[in-house]
Amino acid sequence: MRPAFASHRPSVGPRLAAVVAVCALVLAASGCAPQQDSTAASGASGSAAASCAPGALRTHTAGKLTIGTDKPAYAPWFQDDNPADGKGFEAATAYAVAKRLGYDASQVVWQTVPFNNAITPGAKSFDLDLNQVSISDERRRAVDFSSGYYDVRQALIAPKGSKIANARSIADLRGAKLGAQVGTTSLDVLTHVVKPTQQPAIYQKNDLAKSALKNGQVDGIVVDLPTAFYITSAEVTDAKVVGQFADTGGQPEQFGFVLDKGSPLTACVSRAVDALRANGTLAALDKRWLSEAVNAPVLK
Repeated sequence: MRPAFASHRPSVGPRLAAVVAVCALVLAASGCAPQQDSTAASGASGSAAASCAPGALRTHTAGKLTIGTDKPAYAPWFQDDNPADGKGFEAATAYAVAKRLGYDASQVVWQTVPFNNAITPGAKSFDLDLNQVSISDERRRAVDFSSGYYDVRQALIAPKGSKIANARSIADLRGAKLGAQVGTTSLDVLTHVVKPTQQPAIYQKNDLAKSALKNGQVDGIVVDLPTAFYITSAEVTDAKVVGQFADTGGQPEQFGFVLDKGSPLTACVSRAVDALRANGTLAALDKRWLSEAVNAPVLK
């Protein structure tokens, strides 16, 4: 499925995207990437000598910044399948990075780029691409990545009528029957952060966890947040994202901008992303477009 989180998948499951049918296709081709740290982003080549002064960048089209993403462009990463309106977490992040690089909104050109085309070797028709693509060593052999602009968190989903549907704290979950896939960060969070009083249900695959949720065998399941968006919008529509869990220490899985291998822009884009993280812009965009817009409060 090309859903928003198809892009980040090897270990977790569907890519998000809060919305729709086309998702199943890309899903097969991607997967949740291994966890990375935010500085392990740029490919070594091309980036070191780049000048990041506005107007000095060697872009695909002089005076323009061409940004790619797949289509449909799903919420909450984009809104109304229209990246150019700047609405949604990734659209807003793209324009914030463009501004740091010296390009105003009128100088940003959006291009449709299928997910798999973005991450395979070969010359690119864009300057940078974002599509919930997880940074991984395997992918870095084919393309460059910027610093991570989004740290993937774990989340709890439950039927809308569940006794924990309106939980607002971890304490509200302790007595519930909860499940997660074996060998995942989701299960780690469930056992070490939530610490339910009932033995967690452990599944070989997320599909089995989803079936258990549908059949009422568990009160809720823990998955990564992008997967939670997709499941509740396209697969188990009578379920909801109850909330997400704060970072738990370790190195988070991260989404990064994709650039051509050896791109002269890699270091500049990473510098822009790092600045937006340091000044609180990324956190503010996360709160506006993810935590509040889709009602996924942090459970503490």
